[in-house]
Amino acid sequence: MSLQKNKRLFLFAGYDPRGIIDDALVYYIRSLARLGDVFLVMDSDCDDGQMKKIRPHVKYAAAARHGEYDFGSYKRAYTAARDAGILGEYDFVYMVNDSVYGPLRDLGPVLAEMESMQTDAFGIVCNPKPSHPHIQSWFIGMRPAVFMSKWFAEFILSVKKLESKGLITRMYEHRFSALVREHQMCWSCLWTVRNRGVYNRVKQLYRRGMPFMKKVAFSRHNGALGRQISYVMRHIPVAARDAILSGARQTFGDEYVQRLLTRNPAKILIRNLRHCVRKLFGEEI
Repeated sequence: MSLQKNKRLFLFAGYDPRGIIDDALVYYIRSLARLGDVFLVMDSDCDDGQMKKIRPHVKYAAAARHGEYDFGSYKRAYTAARDAGILGEYDFVYMVNDSVYGPLRDLGPVLAEMESMQTDAFGIVCNPKPSHPHIQSWFIGMRPAVFMSKWFAEFILSVKKLESKGLITRMYEHRFSALVREHQMCWSCLWTVRNRGVYNRVKQLYRRGMPFMKKVAFSRHNGALGRQISYVMRHIPVAARDAILSGARQTFGDEYVQRLLTRNPAKILIRNLRHCVRKLFGEEI
């Protein structure tokens, strides 16, 4: 049985170095708003004209550069919800960010499947690295045992600006999953993806039901993932495709996206050869 809309709260972390809220982000937020309440915090200086694009779809929105990455935005969205006295009204709180394009398919069944796992925390993708298995931080869900706990409040409020993205990953993304277990709780994910598979196996993961695609797939390997991305674009709903391609063109440029999604065999071969040369010799043709 699906939950009522107001039973989910999404703490959404957004970022754009230009301060732009593009069509892909609007599409993502609008999709979430159909399934719950959205508190958006942008780690960007967005002007009022940009914020107007998403205000109809969110319960709270703020935009100012803070440099604390996604967990800094999660912290600010959590604090706003806590100070409003509404956290206790929700059955599930999610921390999600805009490092992905999507949803590529109906997100409702995906949320229902995660919420049926009966674990205290859950996510879309698990990185199973033996030294620190963890939920990837771009989509994490929690039950009240986690998001209403003292330890979670202490953890999320301790987030601060750190020197490197690697340190942020260790201190916050890895640490969250470890803390769940340290407090005799459990977590699980829908997919387990090793190493950099979530970036590189775009087509395979989509065919397995993955509802998102990492944005960085567009720029990885000198565009060598273009054929996989093109496959996904041809199979998703028109509204999703139009929004994603509009956002990608703003981020990567019209010419680049056109080259990336070409179906010309000769151009694909040349692109892949260039990637192989760079990988082997560290240089471009």
